[in-house]
Amino acid sequence: MRVAVVTFPGSNCDDDCHHVFGPVLGQETVGVWHKETALPDAIDLVILPGGFSYGDYLRTGSLARFSPIMSDVVRFAQSGGNVLGICNGFQIMCEAGLLPGALLRNRSLRFICETVGCRVETSATRFTLLVEPGTVLQIPIAHHDGNYFVDDDGLKALEDGDQILLRYTDNPNGSRSDIAGITNAQRNLFGLMPHPERTSEASLGGLDGRRLLEGLLP
Repeated sequence: MRVAVVTFPGSNCDDDCHHVFGPVLGQETVGVWHKETALPDAIDLVILPGGFSYGDYLRTGSLARFSPIMSDVVRFAQSGGNVLGICNGFQIMCEAGLLPGALLRNRSLRFICETVGCRVETSATRFTLLVEPGTVLQIPIAHHDGNYFVDDDGLKALEDGDQILLRYTDNPNGSRSDIAGITNAQRNLFGLMPHPERTSEASLGGLDGRRLLEGLLP
């Protein structure tokens, strides 16, 4: 499996993604700088990692959405390629129109860094197929703008399409309907605010995040 990890100015979890998918999960990873205009050949998964792209100026993800590489990421996604957006990556996916909704300031207006319970709502995606629905995973969050918002019609579409993959068990940021992660109608994209790459080694506190990532392996 060949995994492309995109780095934007301000990304700070790209090395974590290389480490987890490389040495930990045994896959090939390729770094992609945001100014490149095309993804490498034979890519199976694109990761938009966490961080603070462009310093989170204007609105989280709103500048990164216009980085040159994003045109090819959108093309890859629309052609059925798998894309995983973690934290800032989720924000970028929403800004780019790949996923519905938007990420707003946390209800508390404070940065939150803690481990939270995330309930898996469906196993009917490649991202969650190894986890039974109803399972609560303990995964860390670290964000100031993780309050997911979608309008009534958008929420109904997500619910009717079984597109809500993760819900918080104790909503830390005010996200509508406790949403922590969603997929698209075609089920090849996954955007989530929690950081599964940070709970993929026992020595770092647990393996719950790895249970999500392993579903992507061949």
